Amino acid sequence: MVTSIDTVDFSEDSPVKGWIAGIDFPVLLFRQVFKNKDDSTGILYLVCSDLNCDAKTLRTLYKKRWKVEVFHKTLKSNTAMAKSPAHTIRTQSNHIFLSIYSAAIPERYTLSVVFI
Repeated sequence: MVTSIDTVDFSEDSPVKGWIAGIDFPVLLFRQVFKNKDDSTGILYLVCSDLNCDAKTLRTLYKKRWKVEVFHKTLKSNTAMAKSPAHTIRTQSNHIFLSIYSAAIPERYTLSVVFI
């Protein structure tokens, strides 16, 4: 029986075991509801192939992964990687490296400072 994900009855504290079309093994599905800055409600569906994973662990993993998404957005928005005028492999590689480097510099200053 095929069921749409938005009709599944999700518990707030436990993922639901299910199947996704095109994947040969069962996965855990978890729905995370959150408030946006403009007070609208957002829904994020999380998927995990580890069937022993609990909701807390799943939230923690995705929180860590989200930082990677933010970094990719920074690269795309602030470094003009897509507008590279480079045509050879060497100049393209240099442009990509310097784009990543230029995006990483501001990220360095957003880290917590530890005083000894």
